[in-house]
Amino acid sequence: MVKPQQIDELQLHDHFYLTSGDICIYLREYTPRQGYEYSETNRLIHNFKKSVDRKGKKEYYYKEQAIDQIAREIAACFKPIWLQSATLVPIPPSKTKTHAMYDDRMTQVLKGIGTWIGGTCDVRELIVQTENMEPVHLHNDDRPTPDKIRSIYEINEDETSPQPKHIGLFDDVITAGSHFRAAKDLLQDRFPEAKIVGVFVARRVPLF
Repeated sequence: MVKPQQIDELQLHDHFYLTSGDICIYLREYTPRQGYEYSETNRLIHNFKKSVDRKGKKEYYYKEQAIDQIAREIAACFKPIWLQSATLVPIPPSKTKTHAMYDDRMTQVLKGIGTWIGGTCDVRELIVQTENMEPVHLHNDDRPTPDKIRSIYEINEDETSPQPKHIGLFDDVITAGSHFRAAKDLLQDRFPEAKIVGVFVARRVPLF
């Protein structure tokens, strides 16, 4: 069983866009550049990120299985009262909704949590991405800054009512923390009274 942990002061240098005021929880640790077979977490993340152009093929089953597993693990790691009272918000994927490669895997995870807690969750896509970007894991040497990311993020005003008081901001792997920084700051400006917590399937750990 996975055990949720909070990113602490000693780990902030691994995620340098985070500050000591951020509350970020992770369930697992992902090791980059070590491949699919390196660990259970690496396999899970590999399957979770499997491209949507594989849909309809036998291998796509493993992506669907990963989505279900992550929903189950989140449900097991957090109190149902928080999961049902907070607004659960996915950080947008790299492609816009109109792109053929748009992948709403994190939204699917959040919508699947209710199955495991026997209730319903307030899942909202509060942030809309207005331009396509390359997936971060495909350009490790040229990662976008929070300012760049925020410039293509917008609040989805159709989803803002009722106003959220507690927000869980979800993503698969936290690396530098640039997407979290952009998303949290955008939401905090729009909902200044809301308490925002980041939740990640895994944090990237350094090799050395």
